[in-house]
Amino acid sequence: MAIPTLDVFQVIGDPSRRKMLMMLSANSLTINSLAANFDMSRPAVSKHIKILETAGFISIQDMGRERYCTLKKEGFEELQAWLSYFDEFWASKLKKLETLLNNKLPN
Repeated sequence: MAIPTLDVFQVIGDPSRRKMLMMLSANSLTINSLAANFDMSRPAVSKHIKILETAGFISIQDMGRERYCTLKKEGFEELQAWLSYFDEFWASKLKKLETLLNNKLPN
């Protein structure tokens, strides 16, 4: 069975998943450590973690009896590409406006 492709904006659209990503930006954490920060069941936390892993935002490593979650760059690449497109779009618009204003203003 093929794993469905997840839309990165749906993945980060959930406030709990965004909070998990922010927490993992400081340190790798165990699933239990992450779960302790949320007012939801452990299975619900596990479901969010599985979504983040499937979308490429995190990896999970087994170390002894613990499972550690770590951020992965791959999940953020699609977001970065999308944001970069609009950074360039707005930079271009502002440059055109600057040129227009410079040509219209008396010296």
